[in-house]
Amino acid sequence: MKLKIAVLAGDGIGPEIMEQGVAVMSAVAQKFGHEVEYREALCGAHAIDEVGDPFPEETFQTCMEANAVLFASVGDPKFDNDPTAKVRPEQGLLAMRKRLGLFANVRPVTTFDCLVHKSPLKDELVRGADFICIRELTGGMYFGEKREGTDEAYDTNYYSRPEVERILRVAYQYARQRRKHLTVVDKANVLASSRLWRKVAQEMMVEYPDVVTDFMYVDNAAMRMIQEPRFFDVMVTENTFGDILTDEGSCITGSMGLLPSASTGEHTPVFEPIHGSWPQGKGLNIANPLAQILSVAMLYEYFGLKEEGTLIREAVNASLDQNVRTPEIQVEGGLHYGTREVGQWIVKYIEKK
Repeated sequence: MKLKIAVLAGDGIGPEIMEQGVAVMSAVAQKFGHEVEYREALCGAHAIDEVGDPFPEETFQTCMEANAVLFASVGDPKFDNDPTAKVRPEQGLLAMRKRLGLFANVRPVTTFDCLVHKSPLKDELVRGADFICIRELTGGMYFGEKREGTDEAYDTNYYSRPEVERILRVAYQYARQRRKHLTVVDKANVLASSRLWRKVAQEMMVEYPDVVTDFMYVDNAAMRMIQEPRFFDVMVTENTFGDILTDEGSCITGSMGLLPSASTGEHTPVFEPIHGSWPQGKGLNIANPLAQILSVAMLYEYFGLKEEGTLIREAVNASLDQNVRTPEIQVEGGLHYGTREVGQWIVKYIEKK
């Protein structure tokens, strides 16, 4: 297979983890006889510094011409600490999602047996937890009408029926491929937008009689994720709730550096780790590249290349089992491995298989 990949490394630790993600992707491509063409493009704070735009038109065109986007992270403290800044790195991420029509964000939450002790939750709660959060990505408060004044401000949490229907269909498709259990998360007792979500879901659930559909308020879902994470199979929710719940889900595994994600929709899909740019770790060779590498596995699997994705997951599991880990998940007394060392160990594992 021939693949054109847009590479958006972004800010902070992004370039370091992206280097390892691309190395793994190339190793797999060589082993299976695929041809991968990479084209790098600017985004985030780096793009602002270079051209004044966090998602330049040239980057958008590069993404549109690609089969997939491999993305790392955006964000920089100089913008976080300046509330008057008119242009911010995160605006580039939102622009990419909107312009590519990426309305479905898919985030698997999977535990690794050898890392259960790193979770803040008890072993008996998290061991075996395996669910998917599906977050609507281009609607809600992030994109609704806004006003910001000196003494008042508002964000509009707008959704239309077509927006809700299309994300629910994605969620039902995933549920059918898994354990056939879908949880729709909302706040229908308070919010009008949530009542629309629940109404549409109740109408659609009859089309999927093989899937058990239940409904849960977002505050209850947040609590249930901590109390009983194995309850969930697939959960679907709106943009803001999804942003919060998916980060909460990352704590179940013990590290945000372990979880990949995919954003799909109308145009080129994007594959990325769920964590941010972690500017404090920039250039220190300590960032965990596994979420970026597992994003490559999701990318291959998206194109039906299951064996390629499976090999990457096998290599990641082997690295964890053999304690080839970055500092935040290393066992006490274990050898020190940096971003490069972990990535290259996985590359060599793939080459030897």
